[in-house]
Amino acid sequence: MKLLNLFKKSETKEPHCSAVIVAAGSSQRMGSDKLMMKLGEIPVLARTLKAFQSSPLVDEIVVVTRLDKLQEIADLCKEYGIDKVSRVIAGGKTRTESALAGVSEVSSSAKLIAIHDGARPLVTADVILRTVYAAAEHMAAAPAVPSVDTLKAVDAEGCIIGTVDRETTLRIQTPQIFRAELIKGALTKAVEKGMTLTDDCAAAEMMGVRAKTVLGDEDNIKITTPRDMLFAAEILKERGEYL
Repeated sequence: MKLLNLFKKSETKEPHCSAVIVAAGSSQRMGSDKLMMKLGEIPVLARTLKAFQSSPLVDEIVVVTRLDKLQEIADLCKEYGIDKVSRVIAGGKTRTESALAGVSEVSSSAKLIAIHDGARPLVTADVILRTVYAAAEHMAAAPAVPSVDTLKAVDAEGCIIGTVDRETTLRIQTPQIFRAELIKGALTKAVEKGMTLTDDCAAAEMMGVRAKTVLGDEDNIKITTPRDMLFAAEILKERGEYL
């Protein structure tokens, strides 16, 4: 029996996460609601949600949006069959407040929580998988891509004061994934201090946790301007997904 056990396949449980999709922005630079604009025949936000819907490592999705968009987003989820969405809730005045609202609504059994920009509809299954596994091992993880431009530090007047080492600089993307108790505590602390953070790894850094970076994807762009919509359309055409 002992000999047979040596050859018994080990059973390792895959890490799973709950996903918080932050979609509460004002879309000021776009001039209209970018999340409901269509890429092909599918709205930006629906494409984002479908990426997490199709991931076997995602158990549930919480969408954080504006108060006036709650019903519209709920209807969108129903129309496109996004049945992993457990809640559609109103966000706060800042992205940090909205992220905290989202992580506070995930299932109490969630061990990992992913936070993703609703305006990043081109995230791939591979990026989600890599980030989930890294977060399970390192408590916090985020996809990143190298900086290809020379980076300069400037003063308050816009004058160059030094060159940033490009070898130690990355462009961070989402989803950013964390141990549930870590990100809940970190975002709570940030909101209590009135801090406005541009990403959620910064909240983890306040708690002394350094997120592990994994390989991101140059195509995992954030839709911000009308030109980004053109880029996103071309990427989808190259993938054969412009439907």
